[in-house]
Amino acid sequence: MKVAVTGATGVIGTAAVRALVAAGHHVVGLARTPEKAARLETLGASADRTDLFDHAGLTRMFEGCDAVCNFATHIPVGLAAGLPGAWRENDRLRTEGVRRVVDAAREARVRRLVQESVSFLYADNGDDWITEQSPVEITRATEPASVGESHVQRYQCGSRHGVVLRFGTIVGDDGLTRWMLRSARHGRPIGIGDPHGWAHLTHVDDLGPAVLAALIAPSGVYNVGAEPVRRTEVVQGFAEAAGQGSGQFMGPLLRKLAGYRIEPLTRSLRVSSEHFVAQTGWTPRRASFDASWFDVIDTESRAFQ
Repeated sequence: MKVAVTGATGVIGTAAVRALVAAGHHVVGLARTPEKAARLETLGASADRTDLFDHAGLTRMFEGCDAVCNFATHIPVGLAAGLPGAWRENDRLRTEGVRRVVDAAREARVRRLVQESVSFLYADNGDDWITEQSPVEITRATEPASVGESHVQRYQCGSRHGVVLRFGTIVGDDGLTRWMLRSARHGRPIGIGDPHGWAHLTHVDDLGPAVLAALIAPSGVYNVGAEPVRRTEVVQGFAEAAGQGSGQFMGPLLRKLAGYRIEPLTRSLRVSSEHFVAQTGWTPRRASFDASWFDVIDTESRAFQ
């Protein structure tokens, strides 16, 4: 298949490109700079310098493609996430950006669209299991992702497939994981919400295989991640990986200072990925959170990031 990937040099995009190329697909990735274009070429993909918001250029890039995978995001990490306007670009990518991709894919007659999304759209469900039929809770923080999903629903029809992947919080060799490890190493709190609540995580090793599976999935929304884990176990795992005896949770004051964006991260999400497994045969390589999840980050990087 010929597959176009937007957000091709991000965490999800890079994993997707590697998996797609390894599976023998012809991949063309969107790259905004010469450096990113060169990076894509080293991964075995061709690069297109079109702007995501250039409809004509995007349509031209998608022509002849069997599928389009949109992973364009701009997620702020760490303290920067609490600054005014920090999420503006990411919100634009999840709303107008997804609409642009959908419109170009439709005009280019692409038959399949794969869109990344997030599992913290779901409402807090305590200890109960969450499936794709569980209620969501839309707030100012989660609305952009919900709007992006609605654009994909508008795209799908009898002759076109639209697949939404609701990933858990990504853990691995990525900016957020490195920031959390650095914070834990310095004794700063990294836990958010009820320590006994459930967290939904996805390891970077499972991103690429999930994208491959999405190329054969029926239209719909799918949860993608490992087995749910208690939040206190996640925080302790990060602390031990950072060389600390125990991890800390943020208090009410810190959560208040962080602003409304942090609320979805406090929800207890005991998310099941069984529907995706049943429809595609995908299974997570990293099925349960443990110390091995940090093996993808070398020791030197972990100590000095």
